[in-house]
Amino acid sequence: MPDKFQHSPEWLSLKDAAQRLGVHPTTLRRWADAGEISVMLTPGGHRRFALADIEQFEARRHGLRVLSGIEQIWAEQAIDRTRRELQTDPGKGWLQAFDEEERAYKRQLGRRLMGVILQYVSLAEGGEALLEEARAIGREHADNALKLGLPLTAALEAALFFRDSMVEVAIQLPETTHIRPASNMHLLRRINIVLNTVQLAIAEGYDQSKAQ
Repeated sequence: MPDKFQHSPEWLSLKDAAQRLGVHPTTLRRWADAGEISVMLTPGGHRRFALADIEQFEARRHGLRVLSGIEQIWAEQAIDRTRRELQTDPGKGWLQAFDEEERAYKRQLGRRLMGVILQYVSLAEGGEALLEEARAIGREHADNALKLGLPLTAALEAALFFRDSMVEVAIQLPETTHIRPASNMHLLRRINIVLNTVQLAIAEGYDQSKAQ
């Protein structure tokens, strides 16, 4: 069967996509297998990457590379806290609805959202394009929850779990770092804007499903 992705300018082979990102193909293969970047398998079993996905991934990686200081400290602590809480209480009701494939998908959305937040909090103001990406992530969460038959309360409960971890870590930063109150307030305000955007997008996704 012919590979319909072979000569399309919108799709890249593993080698070409890795070359564009400046990494070894093995590294890109590992990222794809871990769900960090979307990949399509051809009927012949070859990996193909959408050019748009590679460009977005490249932009997020660049944004994370240029970030340093308090934003990176917050991100590392928030991720660590979330993982510990999930390990401590893996029996949360909303978590039981996800099989391993769904959890991998949720982790991928989580990584995308963290990339958006990190870039957004690094800006003094603006960032509407990043908020549009946050809206898209919220809509994907809604679509996924609806597919699984979850009520809106369960979808929001999952979002609130991650929100609490992110916000509480930011609130506690002055106790563990030398962050100034004004800088911490800016961090909290920008985090809340992104998370509010995601939660509203989840609710809007449910409203739209009812209207259809």
